[in-house]
Amino acid sequence: MAFVAMMFLCFACQNSSSSQEKEQDPMSEPIHDFVFDHSDGFAQCHASTVARMDNGEFIVAWFGGTAEKDDDVGIWMSKGKPGNWTEPIELEKLRDDPHWNPVLFTTPEGRVILYFKVGKEIPTWETWYTYTDDYGESWSEAKELVPGDRGGRGPVKNKSIVLSNGDWLAPASHEEGQWRTFVDRSTDQGKTWTAEEYVRMDTVNVERYGAIQPTLWESSPGNVHMLIRTRSGFIGRSDSEDYGKTWNEMYDMGLPNPNSGIDLVKMPGGELVLAYNPDDKHWGDRSPLTLAVSEDNGETWPIKVDIETGPPDDEYSYPSIISWGDTFAVVYTWQREKVAFYQGTVDQLKALASSEE
Repeated sequence: MAFVAMMFLCFACQNSSSSQEKEQDPMSEPIHDFVFDHSDGFAQCHASTVARMDNGEFIVAWFGGTAEKDDDVGIWMSKGKPGNWTEPIELEKLRDDPHWNPVLFTTPEGRVILYFKVGKEIPTWETWYTYTDDYGESWSEAKELVPGDRGGRGPVKNKSIVLSNGDWLAPASHEEGQWRTFVDRSTDQGKTWTAEEYVRMDTVNVERYGAIQPTLWESSPGNVHMLIRTRSGFIGRSDSEDYGKTWNEMYDMGLPNPNSGIDLVKMPGGELVLAYNPDDKHWGDRSPLTLAVSEDNGETWPIKVDIETGPPDDEYSYPSIISWGDTFAVVYTWQREKVAFYQGTVDQLKALASSEE
């Protein structure tokens, strides 16, 4: 671990000028970038995640190796800004088992926590975490989140949220047999976690297929909502009125889903920005990748912009989205070859959507 930290410090020194750069002028157009062009350390990459630090730089992490599920797959990372990223380094490789689904989360105090999974198969996943307090230059020794628990605890793909009552809520799911969704709760700033009950699903139309990898937001104190990846051709939704302790039955919220990852962020003005693939077939197309905006707490999504397009067999998938001020940033898988980065504002999406009408 110390060796990894020293390696990353060297890369950070080589790119120290990025932290001294002035914030760029207000954008006339969104920023589109790649975090890296090529790495000799892995043939494929997937499941990227992003966090923004209070020095204005980003940390981006993903899993990389020969291919998903191979024993050489580890957790990789880079940091910096568009146009100035450090070279990728392998941050975590605990043993000769595949590593999966890193998720970055920034605490209210500014600590950046990286959660990730380790295990041969999804039902045997262990959840581990490490953290940095110095802008990603060094990381703590990795520890298991819930020792002895298997199948995935804590955030399974998308970031946790901090509720208005101070609880941390992690979007979680299990994939052993029936795919089921739940939330993991911490009332002590991530020290311990309690898994809530599974979200109910219709036994005829949904349960035989299942749903995983929710993304969360709180619309007002105690009113928490989730959108969910399903195997039924649509994005599911469930709502809670008691800080995520109980949830209503999952329902179709009106947007398609090809059994591919989604993510959402709530902007300071209350708008929701959702990243997803707009196909309605199980194991359908992961192209294009679309951003949709809702201004009524997810009831309607009239603003849609494709930020990456290509033939149906292309893959632009597994988005991770965050926001600060009126700006958001998305990272996502680009053909399993690269990690793409997109930064913009809701006003820019509105302008782009209007220009395409």
